[in-house]
Amino acid sequence: MAPESIYNRRERPAKPALSREGIVTTAVAVMRAEGVERVTMRRLAKELDTGAASLYVYVKDTEELHAAVLDELLGEVGLDGAGDWRERLWAVLDSYRSVLFAHPSLARVALVTRLSGPHYLAVVEAVLALLDEGGMAPGQAAWAVDVLLLTATAAAVEHGSRREKPGAAREHEVMVDSLATASPRTHPHIAAMAADLVSGSGPARTRWAFDALLNGALTTPRPEPEES
Repeated sequence: MAPESIYNRRERPAKPALSREGIVTTAVAVMRAEGVERVTMRRLAKELDTGAASLYVYVKDTEELHAAVLDELLGEVGLDGAGDWRERLWAVLDSYRSVLFAHPSLARVALVTRLSGPHYLAVVEAVLALLDEGGMAPGQAAWAVDVLLLTATAAAVEHGSRREKPGAAREHEVMVDSLATASPRTHPHIAAMAADLVSGSGPARTRWAFDALLNGALTTPRPEPEES
């Protein structure tokens, strides 16, 4: 009879080989179950029954790991829609914003990390194609896509973070009250527009911001390169 230790090794299921895809898939599962704050190399190593050092062969650091997790989620962005090019562009940007809004911590990753994953590139390609369809010059579109996605990302971070922050409702009430009670003598414009400054709920205000950016990008040529 074989020694007990050898028998156990033979009967134990073989661990799947490590791969970047497997690590990212596990990271997404941990994020959905426990939050992105728990997506660390040590936590994944435990989940994958390996040493943390082994993971660094496939992922440089936690920042890169979080970016990879974010890219997986961006695969949920809807890139198709109905209507003219503006309506379809709004649908893509709103879907992108909604995905980030559902995960504020990862939205903050998008603000500070240079994304380059396949799903992010698919979003950029879709936006550029729609800007081209709308007649925007390539140079303007190349800069506009960055501003449009940055605006969508910032909106998701702001609203998503506020949703998670204790006391956020009270902070909003204090801000509204401070605007409403501003003195017409010292702050005449705020006093005159106090209600309108906090008007607009849901996607309406965000849609207006996108339209304002689009209108500006369509009519604002890129500056000439500076001579060195």
